[in-house]
Amino acid sequence: MEQFTFLFLFLVSSTIRISALDGPQTNIFPSGSPAKAPLNSPVNPLTFEDSIRYLFNEIGLDNYDLSFEVFKYGMIGYANLQQEGKLNNKNLLSIIDFSKPSTKKRFYTIDLDELQVTYYTYVSHGKNTGEDLAKSFSNTVHSNQSSLGFYVTGETYIGSKGYSLKLDGAEHGYNDKIRERAVVIHDAEYVSEYWIKQYGRLGRSQGCPALPKSISKDIINTIKDRTTIFAYFNDQTYLSESRYLELKQSPDQLAMAPAVAE
Repeated sequence: MEQFTFLFLFLVSSTIRISALDGPQTNIFPSGSPAKAPLNSPVNPLTFEDSIRYLFNEIGLDNYDLSFEVFKYGMIGYANLQQEGKLNNKNLLSIIDFSKPSTKKRFYTIDLDELQVTYYTYVSHGKNTGEDLAKSFSNTVHSNQSSLGFYVTGETYIGSKGYSLKLDGAEHGYNDKIRERAVVIHDAEYVSEYWIKQYGRLGRSQGCPALPKSISKDIINTIKDRTTIFAYFNDQTYLSESRYLELKQSPDQLAMAPAVAE
């Protein structure tokens, strides 16, 4: 989709760090992008916020109970990881919204090329993270808690939990011990509507984001080999400290001309 290609080039074209949520925004068209209009175009450019809002609306994320703020955080981290060369070219963003209870679908895989939600399903949290509601997170080995932040997917394997996907934590102090903790994506019988009806919540893992058995393999095969997963919670310490939640852009590149569908 041309809309996303244009937006993505806009997001990753510079290297100067500014605040992603509170920094200044100027209406100057990005000089290095394959623009549809020159700098002196009468078309009003969009701010960074407008650009992300446009993408949010085009995908229809309101219909999936995902907040704009969480999507915006996810896109900022996605752009930074792409700029660092840590992701493949599939243009996929997965989000786990741990602010939702386990009884709600809170795992999303978003295809930024096709502008669609490919997967929307349940996902577990660690048994020491909370009951139905997630409350606490850890990067500590044997904590049996979930970890916040941006992960990069790795390789698949067949282990004690069946077909599984290894993960690498991108954020020092928050999830960089995921490999050491053996936190992986796998399927689980306790991630199901049947379990919710029986116990009022999903079952819980040792920190792994476990998925429903019926769809886990498909999701793993889609997101494996260097796509990103953003595990969100309204933790103000994490949100203020994460280096991936600051957009690496110069102040004169915080706007773009409207993308035009063709």
